[in-house]
Amino acid sequence: MTDAAAPAVSALFAPDGRLIAVPRRTARRAQLLDHLARTLFEPDRSYTEPEVNDALRTVHDDFPALRRYLVEGRRLTRAEDGSSYRRAAA
Repeated sequence: MTDAAAPAVSALFAPDGRLIAVPRRTARRAQLLDHLARTLFEPDRSYTEPEVNDALRTVHDDFPALRRYLVEGRRLTRAEDGSSYRRAAA
């Protein structure tokens, strides 16, 4: 993410660090997903679905939607059997 995008992403969060809303606009949502993938998930580490849910729950109550957006947006990869998730390579 460029430095210019950082303020746009930070504006999506309340002072307590919780996400105010998931953007509807594709470009803005992409910025958010890049930020979440980079800040919540370590590269080269596998996560179980409960671990992914717990990480996403720290920022928003609709963690299933965020998880789906991250996978569909190719920020997280999911094993075919759904047993594990990994942060996608940049």
